Amino acid sequence: MKELITILLLLSVVRIHSQEDTSNLTIDIKNLNLIEVIDSLERKTDYQFLFNNDDIDKNIIINKTYYKKSLNYIVTDILKNTKINFYVDNYNLKIILTRGILIREPLYKVNDNNNQTPPAIISKNENYDSIIGKETNIFKDKYTLKGQVFNYKNNKVIRGATIIERNKNIYATTNSLGEFSIQLPYGINKLEVIMTGFSNETKTIILLNNGKINFYLFEKLEELDEVIVLSNKNNKIKQKTTGVSYLKAKDIKTIPQVLGERDLIRAALTLPGINSAGEGADGVNVRGGKVDQNLFLLDGGILYNPTHFLGLFSAINPFTTNDLNIFKGNIPIEHGGRLSSVFEISTNNASTTKFKGEASVGPVTANLMIEHPIIKDKSGLIIGARSTYSKWILKVLDDKKLKNSNVNFNDFIIKYNHKLNNKNQISTTAYYSNDKFQIASDSINNYSNKMISFNWINTINDKTKSKLTISNSNYNFNIDYSADNNRSFDLNYNLNETNLKYKFNYKYSKKHNITYGIQSKLYNIDPGNITPKNDDSTVTKIDIPKEKALENSIYLSDNISFSKKLSYNVGIRFTNYLGLGNHEQRIYESNKPKNSSNLIATKNFKNNQIHQSYNGVSYRIGSNYSFKNDLILKGSINKSFQFIHRLSNNTTASPLDTWRLSDKNIKPQEGIQFSLGLLKFFENKTYEINLESYYKSYKNLIDYKIGANLLLNKTIETEVLQGPGKSYGVEFLLKKSTGQFNGWFSYSYSKSLIKLDSDFEEETVNNGEYFPTNYDKPHSLDIVLNYKITNRYSISSNFSYQSGRPVTYPTGKYTYNNTEYLTYSNRNQFRIPDYFRLDIGVNIEGSYKIKKFAHSFWNFSIYNVLGRNNPYSIYFETQNGNVSGYKSSVFSSPIPTITYNFKF
Repeated sequence: MKELITILLLLSVVRIHSQEDTSNLTIDIKNLNLIEVIDSLERKTDYQFLFNNDDIDKNIIINKTYYKKSLNYIVTDILKNTKINFYVDNYNLKIILTRGILIREPLYKVNDNNNQTPPAIISKNENYDSIIGKETNIFKDKYTLKGQVFNYKNNKVIRGATIIERNKNIYATTNSLGEFSIQLPYGINKLEVIMTGFSNETKTIILLNNGKINFYLFEKLEELDEVIVLSNKNNKIKQKTTGVSYLKAKDIKTIPQVLGERDLIRAALTLPGINSAGEGADGVNVRGGKVDQNLFLLDGGILYNPTHFLGLFSAINPFTTNDLNIFKGNIPIEHGGRLSSVFEISTNNASTTKFKGEASVGPVTANLMIEHPIIKDKSGLIIGARSTYSKWILKVLDDKKLKNSNVNFNDFIIKYNHKLNNKNQISTTAYYSNDKFQIASDSINNYSNKMISFNWINTINDKTKSKLTISNSNYNFNIDYSADNNRSFDLNYNLNETNLKYKFNYKYSKKHNITYGIQSKLYNIDPGNITPKNDDSTVTKIDIPKEKALENSIYLSDNISFSKKLSYNVGIRFTNYLGLGNHEQRIYESNKPKNSSNLIATKNFKNNQIHQSYNGVSYRIGSNYSFKNDLILKGSINKSFQFIHRLSNNTTASPLDTWRLSDKNIKPQEGIQFSLGLLKFFENKTYEINLESYYKSYKNLIDYKIGANLLLNKTIETEVLQGPGKSYGVEFLLKKSTGQFNGWFSYSYSKSLIKLDSDFEEETVNNGEYFPTNYDKPHSLDIVLNYKITNRYSISSNFSYQSGRPVTYPTGKYTYNNTEYLTYSNRNQFRIPDYFRLDIGVNIEGSYKIKKFAHSFWNFSIYNVLGRNNPYSIYFETQNGNVSGYKSSVFSSPIPTITYNFKF
């Protein structure tokens, strides 16, 4: 017996000695994977590691140095960011590694929460697909499983999919991002994912802790009679908000448009409350607002001129675009700096699983888009390019002057999206567009947009998400005149804006969803310069001093859900605007007109010195009440400020108009809008009627003196007039989104007025009374219809009617010093003829064979099928003492188009 005790004591000494050795280890690990680290620890100690090779991630590389640390400390540290648990058997000198499962002593233990540890849950013969989470000694009855559901074919997220554990009657659905969150009990769970149009996916999982898993569904190949998606959660929210419209790029491909070019912005012109001054007019007018009162955002970056060819085409590539959200009423508080609307354009994320693309060839343009994975299931790159070859159209025209003209444009977009992990996603978008035109003149006009934006979306926790946006935008134009060496010149203009926005979304509770953030904009404007092109030119060099300003804002809003029927949105935004030097500020005598004779001083401000500051408090108040699920009353009040202005004394906006900043002499524009609307659904939301009314009141609207010179004018404030304005109207939309026959009927009545009153005659227009703005068009009617004959054949049509815009006519003439002069009516007293146009189209889809290189789509359309000679402008000329009126049109005859599209 004594000998046995002696042997046991000796063994214990050996064990104790072995444990002491492993409590004081020094080891230097450099560029080793987990397997290599384990081998190194086995060589340095008497312990043997037992594990399944498949459970060890060999891609994890470790670079660490441990000095006099215990073996238990080292193993804990190298495995802390993995899903591997370990158990130390000190008696047998073995360390057992398990994936997720925590090996316990044979008897139950009681943890810190007085909960018993769970029994073993996996038998040797258990079949399972995945172990989720890493087990700990603190046991809970339920854990949270999160993830996303994707289309296996194209890696697009699937919204509205159901994830269900049938045995336990637990289920969840995916949101607009394909995300789900479900509470499941500890242990074995059998999950089934169900979505119409896809094969069901089933997985058996072992849930040990909170974790994540993704599902990939295969599309069903059998043909269905019809699959109808009535709406989604985000669209329901938008429908309940006043003045919000949305378009998806894929939904407009059948609308007949000019020269067959698929165009989101021109499609938006068919919606109520959104107009343009006419064909060839750059920009849009929303609810009686000016062109410069609209903010165009592409992935968070600002575009100052999102059009091509003098407004005939959008500069937004439809193949790379996902959707367009238009806020013309209750504008989200995160957007500031414009009075009328925000056009929020988002591009698609590139596929991270397979290479694919889309292309089209038309009579004047060609378009190509490709997507390519960079890191599988993590990142991808999308590239889009468009170009025109429209010069041949001008060559076949009868007008000899136009035969010598030239028009071309192109645009490029590239986006990289990367999923860093389940909580962080980043994307970068770069955009470039360029237009060059020479219409029956010796001047070559060129304008371009450049934009780059970076977006970082971070899920901080279950309740809080953030989005950081950093962008830079540049807009410039150039005039190159070289017909006459004595008058040849180069004229340049440049606008640059750098923008930073950091937004947070906090889901405080089911009743409160809070948004808050900061935004900062830095403006740099070169108002222009003109230089002679050669030594013979008599043109005088002019260089207008540059302008700079900083606009800083903070904002806070809360979406408050009092009940399922009643909800509110309230928000406030504070903005501080600082005009910065280098700057030359002119001071005029008070209570007198701004002209050279009343100039009393000129102050020069050094670089970044503040020459003028303005503060503005904007607010948003919106509400909706659901009488039933199919009848919603909605209303809102918005107040906004605008510190940058587009100056143009043309009847329509031009790409060569200049932008200027607010200073002491040009005040910020202010606007407040009241909206009230009613939304009604019919026949299970197949039909919808949206009726809205609005009233807008403005301060400091900008207009100009007669014959104002706005280009390259150092004293621009002497040409500018500012005064109050108002616009009001009613909008009606009847829409059928689904079925064999679908489309919408859109009508709006609106008035847009301005008042320029002063104690001085030179600053008074129309006797100081309200008069119509250049873009006042009371009646606007659009009808868009699509009829699907079969799955492959459909016909579509588009009818558009608008009131003629205001114009000033000559009403008489007189002679002075043997020279005849014209007298004119009050400003904008008359109107040009009304505009109306009918377009038709036939659409042919390619076959739906599974094994083929690409899916094709043909579009045959006729733009202006009735050959209506819609006037673009009215002008007058005096010849031999007679005054003659003329009208010019862009398209005065039918324009047939054939466009071929294909996806691969």
